[in-house]
Amino acid sequence: MKTLKEAKIGETVRVVKLYGEGPVKRRIMDMGIEVFVRKVAPLGDPIEVNVRGYELSLRKADAEMIEVE
Repeated sequence: MKTLKEAKIGETVRVVKLYGEGPVKRRIMDMGIEVFVRKVAPLGDPIEVNVRGYELSLRKADAEMIEVE
């Protein structure tokens, strides 16, 4: 199992499964299926991703709840 947190910069990954509950899970589901990892902050938090033409920043804790391939 690989999570979005483990994805490398410049990699496009497909969301396979979402963990979490309530609004966090709903927000992640709204992001879409394919995610491009654009940047990662020096300490690993936050992670900047590109989804459907939008640039989003995710906390490390949120990225750990997204299983990707």
